[in-house]
Amino acid sequence: MELAIKKAKEAGIGWVVAKGSNHYSIAGYYSLMAVENGLIGMSFTNTSPLVVPTRARKCVLGTNPITCAAPAKDGDSFVLDMATSAVALGKIEIQNRKELPVPHGWGVDSKGKVATDPKAILDEGGQLPLGGTEETSGYKGYGLGMMVEMFCGIMGNAEFGPNIRKWRDADRIANLGQCFVAIDPESFAPGFTDRMQSLIDICRGQQPAEGESEVLVAGDPERKHMKKVDHEGLKYHRNLIDALEKLAEELKVDKMKIK
Repeated sequence: MELAIKKAKEAGIGWVVAKGSNHYSIAGYYSLMAVENGLIGMSFTNTSPLVVPTRARKCVLGTNPITCAAPAKDGDSFVLDMATSAVALGKIEIQNRKELPVPHGWGVDSKGKVATDPKAILDEGGQLPLGGTEETSGYKGYGLGMMVEMFCGIMGNAEFGPNIRKWRDADRIANLGQCFVAIDPESFAPGFTDRMQSLIDICRGQQPAEGESEVLVAGDPERKHMKKVDHEGLKYHRNLIDALEKLAEELKVDKMKIK
């Protein structure tokens, strides 16, 4: 992303792809690097195969996240950071730890049928694309997942699709493909941040639906959650704490300090 930012400052747009990569953590971190330089930032990465294509049974694509962030006025910003699967893998794993079902549309079993048992999804099934089943437009998430694969694994000449090692395997390098984009909006027309702030304000200023208290834009939920954590700390389900303590014992490291 640093190289993409450098190129964008010189030419208006910087587009960089990488191969031989591994898990790069929070996708939005890289798009925010561009925002800190007054630029629009985007980043994509492929991942281990976890998502079942529309009408299929087996995992072919990863959760393949997309992030796009843009600066507005006075430090405000639009920050989209989302998987192209219906949910992130971690949410299904958490439900499995809690021994609770997942909502309809998160994943399928080994036969490609919608499942609410997280174990069936994690063990022999797979996750559904963003949108869920075909009836609820899951094919759109499927298409977005393939687009990320094109920008990353295929364009970067890295591993792609089912060729990528499985999530828990460590027998070979992941060789993920990743894409980093920076754009100088002032190369197109002056006043970008004013217009961006106007759109953000329009969306936030909409009358909330009955039973709702406010309308948010991408990035607002995360900012609100960060403030909450600053005041209340992080909260974990008891089953997750038990699993982490067991892991700490196996690895002979200090257990997580809890209150």
